[in-house]
Amino acid sequence: MTPVELSRTVLHAVRCAVDDGELSVAVPSRVVVGPPGPGGCGDYATNVALQLARPAGQPPLRVAALLRTYLAREAGVTDVEITGPGFLNISLDRAATSTALVRRILREGLRYGHTDALAGQVFVLRVPYEVRAEVLADGLARMVGSQGGRVEVEHGGAVNLRPVPAPEDPAFLGPDAARWALLHPAPHDRPRITADHLVQRESNPLFRIRYAHARTRAVSRNAADLGFSTTGTEADVTDAEAAGTPELPVLLADHPRVLTTAAALPHADAQAAPSRLTRHLLALADVTLTHLPAVLPCGDEKPSAAHRSRLALAEAAGTVLAGGLSLLGIDAPDHL
Repeated sequence: MTPVELSRTVLHAVRCAVDDGELSVAVPSRVVVGPPGPGGCGDYATNVALQLARPAGQPPLRVAALLRTYLAREAGVTDVEITGPGFLNISLDRAATSTALVRRILREGLRYGHTDALAGQVFVLRVPYEVRAEVLADGLARMVGSQGGRVEVEHGGAVNLRPVPAPEDPAFLGPDAARWALLHPAPHDRPRITADHLVQRESNPLFRIRYAHARTRAVSRNAADLGFSTTGTEADVTDAEAAGTPELPVLLADHPRVLTTAAALPHADAQAAPSRLTRHLLALADVTLTHLPAVLPCGDEKPSAAHRSRLALAEAAGTVLAGGLSLLGIDAPDHL
């Protein structure tokens, strides 16, 4: 269950409480779920009870207790605890959630995280004639497009997208490294246009992402040589935790939320969406690289269901890395 799906689950619980006459409020159009704050617990937390308390005319803790009953009935939810003034802390069935997540990613491929939530919406970006502004506008257009919306880029008039300009022409870096150099820093930060972006080692963030993607493709080829794959398997992916990478499914599940961060254009905070995507991909790449050594059998070890589940998780990670890079306009080679 992704954060977006969990948000819908929470809304469904609110709607059920309203339909049963337990709550007298207008069902909100959306609720926010995220990592638990200090003193919280579980996998995700939401402040929906605090949000609804005043319109419901009830104390937040009473609303939270009511919603807790409904949330606990939802599929995939294993526990709901109330903390602080009325935060709902939700624990999920990780086995079922991770298995469904990986199957979804492998089924949807590079379009994982794409929706039609912004269908019919048009955002106008007015940019100066400057290379970083042009590249940032293109990155935002790609992310908005992934959610079904459209960006029109104009020049002239009142500019509403003006990142700190590049100090020099990045063309000598080549198209991929140049785009990374311009998109990775937040729009208000000065980009570094240096040859460091071309270095093929761990100190280069772009290299780490592309290397992690290439390694996931390599383990798939190696697994095929050993006679096993994820094709047609119903392997669950709970063994990801045994491999020491429980955070990998969490990062994969968070990908759709990251793609929606451009939806508030032209608001300044939404303009940092490509930068957030680069940081998300970097975190995913680093965790993926720690997962890969456990994917293939060692020595005389025979391929097992555990290896297939780890391979499925690795292939899902590679898919998300490739899809994220494509939204940045950057190539993800299978061999590196």
